[in-house]
Amino acid sequence: MSGVRKSTSANRRLKDLLKQTDNRICADCGAPDPKWASANIGVFICMKCCGVHRSLGTHISKVLSVALDEWSDDEIDAMIEVGGNSSANAIYEAYIPEGYSKPGPDASHDERRRFIRSKYELQEFLKPSLRITSGKSSSASHRSSLSGKILDSFQLMSSQESVGMVEFVGLLKVKVVKGTDLAIRDMMTSDPYVVLTLGQQTVQTTVIKSNLNPVWNEELMLSVPQKYGAVKLQVYDHDTFSSDDIMGEAEIDIQPLITSAMAYGDPEMFGNMQIGKWLKSHDNALLEDSIINIVDGKVKQDVSLKLQNVESGEIYLEIEWLPLDQ
Repeated sequence: MSGVRKSTSANRRLKDLLKQTDNRICADCGAPDPKWASANIGVFICMKCCGVHRSLGTHISKVLSVALDEWSDDEIDAMIEVGGNSSANAIYEAYIPEGYSKPGPDASHDERRRFIRSKYELQEFLKPSLRITSGKSSSASHRSSLSGKILDSFQLMSSQESVGMVEFVGLLKVKVVKGTDLAIRDMMTSDPYVVLTLGQQTVQTTVIKSNLNPVWNEELMLSVPQKYGAVKLQVYDHDTFSSDDIMGEAEIDIQPLITSAMAYGDPEMFGNMQIGKWLKSHDNALLEDSIINIVDGKVKQDVSLKLQNVESGEIYLEIEWLPLDQ
């Protein structure tokens, strides 16, 4: 393998990536707790799907065990750059034809094989003009050729007309930091989790048991469509034997972030500085003005929200804008 073998910190980075909500299920069949990964595609997969990936050959999918194999720093960097299963699937499953369904955790080997071959080898779920070819990447950065092309494909999606699929202009990395003074929905406490919705996409954090001041520090990824609206945030109390109870909601206006980021172009050309602001007003849920900064070459925004339609509760977020040409 190329690159320096992984250090303890590199191993931790890989484990942290695996802890993301979207990476806790297999990218191909949805089976829980995947222990394998395709290092050049950038997805975490289960053992059953792993067998199909191996049969495709390493020129298409280079399979490694998260726990047992040695990873190079370059391979870990490539996985992190892709961003996880949601980001990869936004490309590889951008357009699944009507009537064609993904296999489930209990699918047969033949069902998995047909789907995985169609998804990665034949690339049938991409728009034809976005088909990815294997081979060496011209990028000078330390990333695998295929994972680099995944990210490059987002740029193509935003610049070409498409039929039957959504055009994306970038990605939002939303770190759900913590909640404070959340509402009681059980006897004396709640089991809260956060749900984010943008367009047709929904992602959620893990459930934290019996805690009205939960700390998640969990990163979620959303693809931003060309015609985007606000991100809807909802907090729920998890119930085992009944439907989950709502614990408040809020909307996140992402236009100031995206407009500011696009106005400055490549953030790596600038030092740390403030570039924009989402102002608190009577018609939004902000606790205070939300400042948009360039920090270490990245466009970031801290957001503190007062939950709406509930007796109490606040949510704190860190948002990062990832342009398609980054």
